[in-house]
Amino acid sequence: MRIAIGSDHRGVDARLRLIGLLERLGNDVIDCGCDDTNPVDYPDVAASVANRVSDGSVDRGILLCCTGVGMAIAANKVAGVRAATCHDEVTAEMSRRHNDLNVLCLSAEMIGPEVQDKMIQTWLATGFEGGRHSRRVEKIAALERACGEKAREKAGE
Repeated sequence: MRIAIGSDHRGVDARLRLIGLLERLGNDVIDCGCDDTNPVDYPDVAASVANRVSDGSVDRGILLCCTGVGMAIAANKVAGVRAATCHDEVTAEMSRRHNDLNVLCLSAEMIGPEVQDKMIQTWLATGFEGGRHSRRVEKIAALERACGEKAREKAGE
């Protein structure tokens, strides 16, 4: 699997460690930074990962910041991205089964390395169930398209 991963300055150490895990699991990893612990704006990193997911150049993305919440908010602004902050193996698994989550957002500071590792392994191994969940994911995509159309109409006014 091809995976883009990025973090803000608070997630650098966790990201670097997780790159090793992802590679050991046989994934092709694209590191979207950041490079050090100097403050950066997390929406920039989220956009880098989310745009790769959106354009299909990667299969999935992983984002880390202090809580994971800011990254999820920013990543969800990109068309075709379904990002969420997960806190344990159950939320990671269900995000794939029911929501076809393609960007996993994690807390770099509130969840320990062992839990992060288990969550990522579960998230990567879990498939989308489809069925009734496909209808719901399509409704999310329809909302996204409708909002995009409204924004384009407003810009044209």
